[in-house]
Amino acid sequence: MLTSLTIKNYALIDHLQVNFTNGLTIITGETGAGKSILLGGLSLILGKRADLSNVKNATEKCIVEATFDLANYNLKPLFKTEDLDYEPLTIIRREILPSGKSRAFINDTPVNLDSLQLLGERLLDIHSQHQTLQLTNDDFQFQVIDALASNGDILEKYASNLSTYNSLQTELKTLQSKKSEAIKEHDYNSFLLKELEDAKLVVGEMNALEEEYETLNNIEDIKEKLSNSNALMSNEEVGLMNNLTELKQQFSRLTSYGTAYQSVFERINSSLIELDDIFSEIEALRESLEADPKRLEVVNSKLQIYHNLMLKHSVSDESQLISIREELAAKINDAENLDAVIQQKESELKTINEQLNTLAITIHKNREAVIPTLIEQLEAILGTLGMPNSRFNIKLHQGQKYYLNGSDELEFLFSANKGGNFNELKKSASGGELSRIMLAIKSILSKYIQLPTIMFDEIDTGVSGEISNKMAFIMQQMSNSMQVFSITHLPQIAAKGDTHYKVFKQDVDGVTVTQMKKLNSEDRIVEIAQMLGGFKLTESAIAHAKQLLN
Repeated sequence: MLTSLTIKNYALIDHLQVNFTNGLTIITGETGAGKSILLGGLSLILGKRADLSNVKNATEKCIVEATFDLANYNLKPLFKTEDLDYEPLTIIRREILPSGKSRAFINDTPVNLDSLQLLGERLLDIHSQHQTLQLTNDDFQFQVIDALASNGDILEKYASNLSTYNSLQTELKTLQSKKSEAIKEHDYNSFLLKELEDAKLVVGEMNALEEEYETLNNIEDIKEKLSNSNALMSNEEVGLMNNLTELKQQFSRLTSYGTAYQSVFERINSSLIELDDIFSEIEALRESLEADPKRLEVVNSKLQIYHNLMLKHSVSDESQLISIREELAAKINDAENLDAVIQQKESELKTINEQLNTLAITIHKNREAVIPTLIEQLEAILGTLGMPNSRFNIKLHQGQKYYLNGSDELEFLFSANKGGNFNELKKSASGGELSRIMLAIKSILSKYIQLPTIMFDEIDTGVSGEISNKMAFIMQQMSNSMQVFSITHLPQIAAKGDTHYKVFKQDVDGVTVTQMKKLNSEDRIVEIAQMLGGFKLTESAIAHAKQLLN
C-alpha cells in the first residue's frame, strides 16, 4: 500500500508531503484545483517519461517520492530478478534535473524506466474512464478468468514448459537446417578429408623432407666439397692435422718451463682431438652419400603433395593442414550423427508437447468451470449499478496453437439492453458503462487475488445519486482487503471514505500553488455540504452532509 507521497517543484506544487492509511481514501477538490497534477506526479513513480515542461521552477530539481508497504505482496522474487535490495518499506523516487534529464531510484538504487514500470504496475493501478480499454484486451480478460479459476500455479508450470518447448523447436530447426547443409557439403568434405588422410601428414616431416631433397639433389657438389675438406685436413705437407700434430710436439717440449706453456699445450691437444673428430665425421658423411634418383623422386613427390595441399587450403605449414583434416573429420562425423540427434530432439519435443497439451486442457477446464460464476457476479453487480439489463456471453474455445497463457481463444461479448445482440465490449458499451464494468471486475478480483493499490479517478462522472451510493458501497467492500483511493465529485461517494483529503489552490506571495490537506470531522461536513449545495452553506446542506457521513 501507498503510505506516503512527497512532491517537490512539480507543476503548481511547490512542496507537498502526505501520509496515507489503509481502507478507502477520498480525494476531492474543485475542477482545476490540481487533482490531475497529483496523478501526474504518481505516474512518474509508475515509470511514465518525464517532461521538463511540468517542472515548476526550471532552475531547480523536481522530486517525486513515494513509500510503499510491501508486507502483503510477494515481491521478493521480482526484487531478486531486478537485482534490487528488498525492503518491507520500499521508497521509489523520480528526479527531473534542470538539464531535462530524468533519474529513477528504488531504495536508493538507480534503475531504468523498464524496472520502474515493472514494479510500479504491481503497486499502484490508476483507473479512469479513459483507461477502460484495458477491459477489451484479451490478456486482461484472461487474467480475470484465471484469477477466479486459481490458475496461477499451473500457468507458471505451463509457461516454463512452453519456454522449453520453444527452445527445443528452435534447436530442432537449427539441426534440420544443419543437416540440409551437411548433405550438400558431405561429398565434397569427404573428398577433401580422403585427400588429407591419403597424404599421411606428420608434424615436422616437411622440414625433414626438404633437407633430404636438398641433399639428394646436390649430392655431387656435396661430395666434392667434403672431399676437398678432407684433403685440407689430411694433406701430408700442408694438412691441418699434420700441422697441428707438429705444433703439439713443439709445445710438448715447453711444458716443463711453466704453467702458461702447459695451458697452451692442453688447448692445442683439445683442438687436435676435436679436429680429429671432425675429420672422422666428414669422412663418414662422405662415405654415406650415395646418389639415389628413385628416393629423390619419392621425396620430391611427397613435397609436391604438401605444397599443393597448402596452396589449396591457403595455409603455411603441415600443422595447419592437420587441423583442417581434424575439423573435416569432425564435420563429417557430426553430419553422420545428426539423424540420431534429430531423432532425440523430436522425441523430447513430443514429450514436452504432450505435457503442454495436458496443462492446456487443465487450464481450459478450470476456466470453463468459473465462467458461469463470473457472469453471474458481473451481472448482479452491474444490476445494482444501474445496468439491470446487462448480459455477458463469454465463449472459450481451445485451439491447437500454444499461446503464452494456454491454448484458448476467448470471446468476451456484452449486451447492455434487453433483447440486444451480443457484441465485443468496445463496440457495445459506452465509456460510462465500461467504467462500471471495470469497477465490477476489480471488486470481484479483490476477493480472489491481492490487487495493487487502486485509484479510481472520477469514474463516477455522469452517475446518479442512487447509483453513486452503490459504487461507494462496492469501493468500501474492496477497501476491506486492499487500499482504495477515489477521486470524486460526488458527495455520496466522498462520505463513505475512511479518510478524506482536499486538493485546493491558494496564492502564496503572488504565486498560485496547489495544496492538499487531510480533513477532520468538521472539515468533512463543510466539504460535503459544499459538494451538495455550493459554496454558500445552508442548514439543509449541512444536515444532508451529516446524514451522509453517518
